[in-house]
Amino acid sequence: MSIQIERRHFTVHEYHRMVEAGILSEDDRVELIEGEIIEMAPIGRRHAACVSKLTELFAREFLEATVLWVQNPIRLDERSEPEPDVALLRRREDFYAREMPGPADVLLIVEVADTSSRYDRAVKVPLYANAGIGEVWLVDLTAETIEVYAQPAGESYQSCKRLRRGDLLSPRAFPQAVLEVADLLV
Repeated sequence: MSIQIERRHFTVHEYHRMVEAGILSEDDRVELIEGEIIEMAPIGRRHAACVSKLTELFAREFLEATVLWVQNPIRLDERSEPEPDVALLRRREDFYAREMPGPADVLLIVEVADTSSRYDRAVKVPLYANAGIGEVWLVDLTAETIEVYAQPAGESYQSCKRLRRGDLLSPRAFPQAVLEVADLLV
């Protein structure tokens, strides 16, 4: 006899109601991915240092033209609200107080991976592609590389480049800002 196990998927609205009801707290390290509440890996020392370094560098380079969104949610659709490590968003005077940013607001998403690179590559990058996010960087601290994904098509990206120390890169939204890969790694 086989046992049928059914999963209960949640909407973004239900997910937020869990926070309001105290079932989840704002301090819980979770995110909503395709209707499932996923526990995120603890933030390690290298991961935290890299996010801080990116935040400082991006603030210097892009703060006047963007909203720098650090480890905050982005509503991709009614079933997914991931919390990327760093995002550059279109500038809005209310800093997204009226509503969460969505795919049309995102100029760049950066995921930093110390232990989660396989998950980020297999789950989050396709999720971002499916939502139409134009550019995603996966900073792989273990491999000391940055994978640059661009040109979303369905659940994948048509362009993927792996860059190493010594290489240069620029966000597609700001081609004049040339960054060194070594400056983004820790």
